[in-house]
Amino acid sequence: MSSESGRANREPGSATGAGPAPAIRLEGVRFAFPVDGHHTDVIGGLDLEIAPRSIVALVGPNGCGKSTLLRVIAGLLPARTGSVEVEGRPVAGPDSRVGLVFQEPRLLPWRTAFANVAFPLEVAGRDRAARERRVTDLLGLVGLRDWSRARPAELSGGMRQRVAIARALALEPAVLLLDEPFSALDALTRERFNVELLRLWERIGATIVLVTHSIAEAVFLADRVLVLSPRPAQLVADVVVNLPRPRRPGDLDAAAVTRTAAEIRAHLEGATDDAFAIATGDVPAHPQPEQAIP
Repeated sequence: MSSESGRANREPGSATGAGPAPAIRLEGVRFAFPVDGHHTDVIGGLDLEIAPRSIVALVGPNGCGKSTLLRVIAGLLPARTGSVEVEGRPVAGPDSRVGLVFQEPRLLPWRTAFANVAFPLEVAGRDRAARERRVTDLLGLVGLRDWSRARPAELSGGMRQRVAIARALALEPAVLLLDEPFSALDALTRERFNVELLRLWERIGATIVLVTHSIAEAVFLADRVLVLSPRPAQLVADVVVNLPRPRRPGDLDAAAVTRTAAEIRAHLEGATDDAFAIATGDVPAHPQPEQAIP
């Protein structure tokens, strides 16, 4: 793992710069859901490269396909066309190289925090001693070692999300996908968790892809902010965040942050949340016949 000083001096990941192979590569990725006899495009031919050990934020209107894209990268949903690679190897199904944290923690309510984190290791066949060492380390990493025997109902929302992150890290993934993990938290708690996420990233050395609706959160956390179009998701803009690391909440007052946030907002202008657009009649609920996928 890289040291914090090494992290602070590295250049942000670039899709085109020389260096190691991309942590994530998508080529011509399309995905569609069947809805009432129609196929509705959700991802519309996406090409993307993400550098190792970088943080990339995805922003875009509701319903544009951000969460679906994470599931395609994780191998939980198969791309209809195109290819997905992690560390230069194809993703053909659920992949231990990728950890995914949902908006809701989705913990097993009858298991303790310790047992929830241990679950992927049990499935992978790790012996008990190895599981106990790994889980103890992970709970310490997310600050919950003293809560190892607590069940989800006994934990706060933020604590449950920490358990979910620890579980996603159990198999030491190269890529960590976060689907709005802090959206249910109040503003002050969310700010604190953003700082904790950066500290965690410094220690684990993983590539992180984060879905968020908060432009301030995207700018604070990420090396790059990818702006997606309304459904079907296509790349509208790739905005580089020129903010040195390590970062602190006070950095959000910097002029560079204001300029970057304004650039992202400009790319989002005119984008309508999908559900609102359908409700107001601005777009059809289903594609027209010529748009439907055979």
